[in-house]
Amino acid sequence: MMTVNVRASKEYNVEIGDGIISRLGEMTKAVCPKAIKALIVSETNVAALYLDAVKAQLEGAGLEVAAYVFEAGEKSKNINEIAGMWNKMAEAGFTRTDIVVGLGGGVTTDMAGFAAATFLRGIDVIQVPTSLLAMVDASVGGKTGIDIPMGKNQVGAFWQPSLVLEDTSFLKTLPDDVFTEGMGEVTKYAFIMDEKLLDLLEKQNGNIRDDAAVLENVIGMCVADKAEIINEDETDNGRRQILNFGHTAGHVIERDSGFTKPHGICVAKGMGIFMDACVKAGTLSAEDAKRMKDLLAMYKLPASDEITAEDIVKGAMNDKKKRGNTLSVILVNKIGKAEIKKMTAEEFLKFLSV
Repeated sequence: MMTVNVRASKEYNVEIGDGIISRLGEMTKAVCPKAIKALIVSETNVAALYLDAVKAQLEGAGLEVAAYVFEAGEKSKNINEIAGMWNKMAEAGFTRTDIVVGLGGGVTTDMAGFAAATFLRGIDVIQVPTSLLAMVDASVGGKTGIDIPMGKNQVGAFWQPSLVLEDTSFLKTLPDDVFTEGMGEVTKYAFIMDEKLLDLLEKQNGNIRDDAAVLENVIGMCVADKAEIINEDETDNGRRQILNFGHTAGHVIERDSGFTKPHGICVAKGMGIFMDACVKAGTLSAEDAKRMKDLLAMYKLPASDEITAEDIVKGAMNDKKKRGNTLSVILVNKIGKAEIKKMTAEEFLKFLSV
C-alpha cells in the first residue's frame, strides 16, 4: 500500500493498493465522521461489478446509502445527469455533513465531484476511481465538471475530495482498450516532468499491467507528480497548466468526434502533434521526439491525427485554457521539462503550420 498526501486548500490522502477497498468504510468514517448518508455515483459498467461491495463497506460503517447510476460513456457527462444527482440527494434528505462517493472512471469522478461541489453549496466527496486514467489523473486534484456542445469540461468547479481510495485490483477487470487509454495520461507525466518514470516505462517494454508491484509504483509516481503540482498551483493559473500537455489539440479531436474517441487516445494524438511542431520549430531534438513517440507506440498509443492546424486553433480558442486573446500552449522541448508559452491565435496557427 502507498499513501500520497495532497496539500491543496484542503489536505487529503490518496491511498493506493491491491484490495484496499476493504478499508473504505473505516477510512470514510475517519475523514467524514459526521456523515450519516452517502450517495454512490457510478455508471452502468462499473456498478455491475463493484457497487454492491462499495455499498456494503459504507453500510458497514453505519451510513445510509443511496445510489445514482447513469449510462456509461462521455455522452452522459451533462447537466441533466447532475440534476438527477441533486434530486436524488434532496429526496433522501441529505444535509451538508453528508457525502458523495464517486465510483468509476474519469467521467464518474468528474461528475460526482461537481455534484458534491454544488449541492447545498458544497458537501464532501470521496473518490474511488476504477480506471487507470482516473487513478493517475481525473480523481486527484479537485477538477470537476461536465461537457457542453462547445467543448469538454467547460462547466465545473475546483472541489478537492476528502479521500481518494485507489484499489489497483479494480484494474484487473478493465478492458484492454480502456487500460491503454489511461496510458495516455501516464506517458504525459513522463514527458512533462518525470524522466525516471519514462525510464521505468521503457524498461517494462509496453507492459505494466501484469506485475502488481510495478503497476502500483507507476500509479504512485503519477499521483505524486500531480500532487507536487497541485500543492503549488491548485487553480490552474500557473504550473498546473503543464498537465494540459497534449490536451489543447486532444480536446478538439475528442469534441469533434462527438466524444466517441477516448480521452487518453486523443491526448496521445495531441502530444504527438505538438512533438512534430516543436521539432519543425527547431526547439525539440529529433532524438527526444523519437524516444517519446517510441514510448507511445510501445504502449499502443497513436501519435498523429488527420485534424488540420486550422481546426485545432479554432477549437482551442473556445477552450478554458484561453486567457483573454491568448492561449497557454504547453510544449515539451526537452524530456522531463514542460514549458508554458502564451500564443495568440495567429502565433498558434503558425506554430502548428511550420
